[in-house]
Amino acid sequence: MASDFPTTDIDHSATERAVRERYSAAASECEVALCCPVSYDEQYLKIIPDGVIERDYGCGDPSRYVREGDAVLDLGSGGGKICFIASQLVGPKGEVIGVDMNREMLELARRSAPIVAERIGYANVHFRRGRIQDLALDADRLDRWLADNPVTTVDDLSRLEEEKDRQRRQQPMVPDASVDIVVSNCVLNLVHERDKAKLIREIFRVLKPGGRIAISDIVCDEEVPDELRSDPRLWSGCISGAFHEKKLLEELASVGFYGITIDKWEREPFAVVEGIEFRSVTITAVKGKEGPCFEANQAVVYGGPWKRVEDDDGHVLERGERVAVCDKTYRILTSRPYAECIIGIEPRIPIPEMERTPFDCERTAPRHPRETKGERYRETREGSDSGSCC
Repeated sequence: MASDFPTTDIDHSATERAVRERYSAAASECEVALCCPVSYDEQYLKIIPDGVIERDYGCGDPSRYVREGDAVLDLGSGGGKICFIASQLVGPKGEVIGVDMNREMLELARRSAPIVAERIGYANVHFRRGRIQDLALDADRLDRWLADNPVTTVDDLSRLEEEKDRQRRQQPMVPDASVDIVVSNCVLNLVHERDKAKLIREIFRVLKPGGRIAISDIVCDEEVPDELRSDPRLWSGCISGAFHEKKLLEELASVGFYGITIDKWEREPFAVVEGIEFRSVTITAVKGKEGPCFEANQAVVYGGPWKRVEDDDGHVLERGERVAVCDKTYRILTSRPYAECIIGIEPRIPIPEMERTPFDCERTAPRHPRETKGERYRETREGSDSGSCC
């Protein structure tokens, strides 16, 4: 699916400069206008230095989706608050990586990391400098290369681009399929329109199969006109760069995410500009429907309450009807976030993996009970007198 983000003559350098300058200032002095009121679990805040707490700029709490042992990537980690909460949730066997491009924010986070590590008894947080829409390129590593290879000519520019490509391939800041969950807190809206589709692809790239996202961000209920998008102050304030509320979901689906859910929706807008409402939402989704489809004689039954539903791959599930699905779709639909409304039916005699044949996932068809029970199934069983049924 091709991205259809608006392409205008917005001065991207001006908006980027405004973001950099505003957040650099906010690293040393708290700016209330950059954040929404968010309630965090106090037990995880106790060990975090006050300077980090005071300079936290977010609109949600994606850390509550983190699990023990996870490898976590926090996009736009700022002063490190979400990273330090996540470090306690994942425990000593987990890992947390924070990525941010702002030097002042990173300095605050890196200065605080040893303090947090000493207080919790282990060090599992690492901060890296880079753009969240280009997670393969480590800006600190590139700076070191530039110190030895200054750019003074057009030919030097070509060599710089070659080196950037080499580093992305050979020394990626965040490798392919390396993290269990990507979280972010009110930073996707700071990325240029021209880079938003790339940002979503990068998030997908770094996640392991089965990996999740928990994105807290500001979305708008109407398209933002160019005059607002070109306002650096509104852009740096997490407003004019916001995703349209539906567009964010569509972009996630276009790269292959499934189970895309608006898990939290703030009724009260964060801001209203010329009648356009900007509000905080938290979106969750999962990666892992890639790969071939094989027949395992499994079926799923949608239990309601709707008459019918359709998943992201076009499977239409009628309420109460046994539907034939491949093994991959079966595993997806019988796990979170679908499991509460899906009944999974396994075959009475499992088909070994080596004997499974390709399954056509382009169609939706009922599954006759005999396909899962077996054509030769002739068991007769009387009702039990044990009272276990009724």
